[in-house]
Amino acid sequence: MASPLTPLLLFLIFLLLSNPAVSLPTPDYQTDCLNVPNSVFSTSIKTAIVEVQKAVSVISKISHTFHNFRLFNAVNDCSDLLDLSSDELMWTQAAIESVKSNGTGDRASDLKAWLSAALGNQDTCLDGFDGTDGIVKSIVSGTLKEATAVVANVLKMVRQIPGKKRSGGSPAWIYGGIRRLLQAPASSVAVNVTVALDGSGNFKSVNDAVLAAPDYNVRRYVIYVKRGVYRENVEIKKKKWNLMLIGDGMNATIISGNRSFVDGWTTFRSATFAVSGRGFIARDMSFENTAGPEKHQAVAFRSDSDLSAYYRCGFYGYQDTLYAHSLRQFYRECRITGTVDFIFGDGAVVFQNCQILARKPLHNQKISITAQGRKDPDESTGFSIQFCNISADSDLLASPNASDTYLGRPWKPYSRTVFMQSYLDSVIEAEGWLEWEGDFALTTLYYGEYRNYGPGAGLSGRVKWPGYHMINDSAEANKFTVAQFIDGNLWLPETGVKYTSGLGV
Repeated sequence: MASPLTPLLLFLIFLLLSNPAVSLPTPDYQTDCLNVPNSVFSTSIKTAIVEVQKAVSVISKISHTFHNFRLFNAVNDCSDLLDLSSDELMWTQAAIESVKSNGTGDRASDLKAWLSAALGNQDTCLDGFDGTDGIVKSIVSGTLKEATAVVANVLKMVRQIPGKKRSGGSPAWIYGGIRRLLQAPASSVAVNVTVALDGSGNFKSVNDAVLAAPDYNVRRYVIYVKRGVYRENVEIKKKKWNLMLIGDGMNATIISGNRSFVDGWTTFRSATFAVSGRGFIARDMSFENTAGPEKHQAVAFRSDSDLSAYYRCGFYGYQDTLYAHSLRQFYRECRITGTVDFIFGDGAVVFQNCQILARKPLHNQKISITAQGRKDPDESTGFSIQFCNISADSDLLASPNASDTYLGRPWKPYSRTVFMQSYLDSVIEAEGWLEWEGDFALTTLYYGEYRNYGPGAGLSGRVKWPGYHMINDSAEANKFTVAQFIDGNLWLPETGVKYTSGLGV
């Protein structure tokens, strides 16, 4: 027999019927990718935004008080990096509070990617003060302490859903009509503007074309850069969404610069070409830093562009050539050269079918191909190098130190890099991997190799570190594929870039 309605329940029903504006309290639901209720997560995100913006305010007040060039650059780097963190935290907040997303649509993946970037930016800010007044670095460090702690705590609240299928679909913020852009000859592609050194285009410099592009564009905006060497430093700011640069070929269209650490630039600011606007694509062109090995850190290309793709591009330099600084990136059929840590950063990145060439370093300098910068175990970042050719460039082959080359070394405590199904030439040392300093990170890093081949792929002499893995399980290797590691099936089809989603076997 049904229980009679209680007086309180009858009163609530009467109240709702007589006054539709009155509603019952809403339960505090928990999104499936969170370890905490939505309200707790949302409150924590808002706190993180406030703390980051406090730090921005403090640093902006001191940005014009230094006459030292390197110190001035370091402070400006911090302002830009914290501005990026603020955006990434706001994207996270919007993804929780709205069904719409500016990411892939996989909420867990998006939140992990954005929060990982927001956390890593603080480290890059502090790294920029290397070689400067330690007092200023300590002041900035104190300013960032609370913001860093809050962002790290928020990141821990997000969990990846085990076994979740990730396939199909495209980002809601990219429209169609570009699937064939990367396959068609440049001359047959409908472009928005053309850059040409000889004045036959709309602009003579790449920078001018970028500045003229619309902000927050949801449609692909195509810039055709005709053959030639463009001696300029280009920066695509965070407001420039969905830009696509097309050149006349890897050896024909080249953007060239020579900024370096030795000349007073921070590593972050030394980049010949830097992009922060989301959804960037580059095809058939090259980016180089000609400072040379003696100038140490000298970046050719830096990317903070989420869901960005690079197809048939060249990245040429020596130390710190390619700075995959943050967020999700994909490189296909590219050519990358360098000496020390020449693929580095804290992005979640997959390289497929690329040629990675070690160049001749300075005397007594060891070559390390990668230096991945994951600082927290909850970050979703790392490097996956699949179907690539790892060899020596011609200058290294001709030198007596042609074998002093290693797959990577741990820049940060949770550095993560995997080489899979790639050709490793004899240039690779038997140990495979190199220490950063003593036993730093050797128990916390994740370095792996899976079904590589070639004279440098033998595993018998590899390092015995706790964090090194000889991967034999295909399920483990699958975690580092395009489909799983960067959710490529959700966004790469719309770019038109070729890719293999899994292990290809």
